[in-house]
Amino acid sequence: MDIAFFGVGNMGGPMAANLVKAGHRVRVFDLVPALVEAAVENGAEAAPDPARAVSGAEMVISMLPSAQAVEELYLGEAGILSAIDPASLIVDCSTIDAATARKLSVLAGESGRTMIDAPVSGGVGGSRAGTLTFICGGPEAAVERARPLLEVMGRNVFRAGDSGAGQVAKICNNMLLAILMAGTAEALQLGVDNGLDPAVLSQIMAESSGSNWALKVYNPWPGVMENAPASNDYRGGFGVKLMNKDLGLALQSALDSRSSTPMGALARSLYALHANAGNEALDFSSIQRLYASRGA
Repeated sequence: MDIAFFGVGNMGGPMAANLVKAGHRVRVFDLVPALVEAAVENGAEAAPDPARAVSGAEMVISMLPSAQAVEELYLGEAGILSAIDPASLIVDCSTIDAATARKLSVLAGESGRTMIDAPVSGGVGGSRAGTLTFICGGPEAAVERARPLLEVMGRNVFRAGDSGAGQVAKICNNMLLAILMAGTAEALQLGVDNGLDPAVLSQIMAESSGSNWALKVYNPWPGVMENAPASNDYRGGFGVKLMNKDLGLALQSALDSRSSTPMGALARSLYALHANAGNEALDFSSIQRLYASRGA
């Protein structure tokens, strides 16, 4: 299949590479030349501009950091929506607010095109391994049409509901993830402050009722899990800045629906405090440092 791919950073780059490995022709565009160069080294083709990236594309995939970036790509002064073949399928894998996702889907539909939202879960490791979870919103037929390609990049493809539903489910998941990570870091610090080995404590909790994904797959204590960002000075992975963005989306959604999210609000405050201390570029598991600075 001929694919146009926008946004080839920490997440998008490996996703595009996995499509190339599966035999698809992938044309990439990104505002950062170094990221395009890395994608080309992995077998993709570089497009000189967005319009030429989508020329002849059967599927258009975007993986961008914000709703503003997504809107600019599709609807901006040089927006590509009108340049995309109406027979193509548009798949936005960015994590943005549901209202923007719905608006884009409606505008795409009014122009005779189909667009689904398909934010992902699984982190950079899942992106590289091709084990992401895609959380889709849009017509069932469109999600099923996208499924074969999404399954090249991931192992789970869910349809949460109509357009925008994928974004709602994603921010619910990320709010829970932030709560779990903050709680895991707090428990580990408590144990270490009282003389326990963090690796031993992690093993105990992983096999007990406190077990969770952050503890078992993405441990926040340095040295406990070799391939986790915590063991690489919290470099790589999912940044504090992005987690704050997602928590902000969750809290805005809670305000709109008059939902009660006290733990989500606390997690947002903790991550904002952590970011303001100069940790915005680090992986979100670096919340461990927030507790360490106040440890015994």
